[in-house]
Amino acid sequence: MRKLVGRNVSRIRKERGLTQEQLSELSGLSQQYLSDLERGKRNPTIVTIHEIALALDVTHVEIVAP
Repeated sequence: MRKLVGRNVSRIRKERGLTQEQLSELSGLSQQYLSDLERGKRNPTIVTIHEIALALDVTHVEIVAP
């Protein structure tokens, strides 16, 4: 699940034309956290998934969808 979330965040971020630094500013999460998340090294909470979804202008379901 961690890798799935990481792949989805990375894909959506790139589709939006955002860098990790820009997503960091929009979400309030550190760039290092986002880097670790995208590589499947972090286990995000539902609150974190919600914050990322808001920053990317998608639903939380899109973050966790296979």
